[in-house]
Amino acid sequence: MIRPEILAPSGDMECLDAALSFGADAVYVAGKNFGMRTASKNFSIEELKTACDKAHAAGKKLYLTCNTLPRNEDVVSMPEFLMAAADCSVDAFIIADLGVFEMAKKYAPNVERHISTQGGIINYESANAWYNLGASRVVLAREMTLNEIAEMRAKIPADLEIECFVHGAMCVSFSGRCLISSFMTGRDANRGDCAQPCRWKYHLYEENRDGQFFPVIEENGGTYLYNSRDLCMIEHIDELVKAGISSFKIEGRAKSAYYTAVTTNAYRHALDEYMKNPSGYKTPDWIKEELEKISHREYSTGFFFGTEPGQTTQHGGYIRHYNQVAVCESYSEGVATITQRNKFFAGDTLDVLPPSGFSFEVKALKLTNEYGEEVESAPHAMQKLFMQVDKEIPAGSVIRKKIVDIK
Repeated sequence: MIRPEILAPSGDMECLDAALSFGADAVYVAGKNFGMRTASKNFSIEELKTACDKAHAAGKKLYLTCNTLPRNEDVVSMPEFLMAAADCSVDAFIIADLGVFEMAKKYAPNVERHISTQGGIINYESANAWYNLGASRVVLAREMTLNEIAEMRAKIPADLEIECFVHGAMCVSFSGRCLISSFMTGRDANRGDCAQPCRWKYHLYEENRDGQFFPVIEENGGTYLYNSRDLCMIEHIDELVKAGISSFKIEGRAKSAYYTAVTTNAYRHALDEYMKNPSGYKTPDWIKEELEKISHREYSTGFFFGTEPGQTTQHGGYIRHYNQVAVCESYSEGVATITQRNKFFAGDTLDVLPPSGFSFEVKALKLTNEYGEEVESAPHAMQKLFMQVDKEIPAGSVIRKKIVDIK
């Protein structure tokens, strides 16, 4: 049985630290160029070296996305970028373009090459072709079913790894190959600059009735024609492992460190629980509940089981039940030193997710600012506070609160 890695997204150093602390086996990041998420902070070459050092010191791997589809003017600077990244000791490049693939082989021959989901790999012949060219891993198109993945696993070399997205936002276009953003805004999704027009609200106009619009469905708010649900496979870890998937990939390089911590923690524990007891495995309720504590769209299992509808036409926003309110920096003798993220009050009951173990509740008995003054609430983002609590909070824990309780 293959023991899959948990592969977590990291859009900046805070996210990377969260991924490593909460159980990722590997992280994937982008440099300042050639990555498919320009909205993220991403990593300069100096930051990339620091990130690699952190990951390797923790016994983890770091993969660098080079998965845009570059134009002629872009490829001029690609060799220098690849060589600099190799000098940082990245473990692999994630590549969508054949030309970039060949340049990576020439300018960074010691770095593994993974084929991005943008490569649209959906059959074993394609996977074998990339393997013969030198790829060590294929990131499959999200449109594949588990049965198709299992068949592919049986018909490709044993040392060719299979990576699949198991959680996060899904693009309405096949393998993320979208032209809507370019057409409507001039921002090229295939070069990392998607404006996400698939999440916008659309109305239908009749050409002879100027200024009048008609909802496509009978909803006053219009309809979200292209709005994909979020993927969530937390209840199907056993089936993912049995299909022969080598790496469970979590989407979200444009998302927060809190999202990274919670999703990484959930899939880490779910996989570990399964590997301990494959025959009697059932996803623990607390793990499923964790994924309800992050902002998300309606969940689905995507294409893994065939033709389950992946669209949600009723709204384009997120479901949110909790807010992250703080991060614990340290704890001593009943007092947690915290950095605030959102407003909360002394006396609140808070939910704590430690870097290892289960979530638990604490009571914020008293709050004190950096000047030793007792305060009623934590109103300023990133403010350092001292919180007297009724239970020990491990350093690195994320602290959150139910939104319905916020005053």
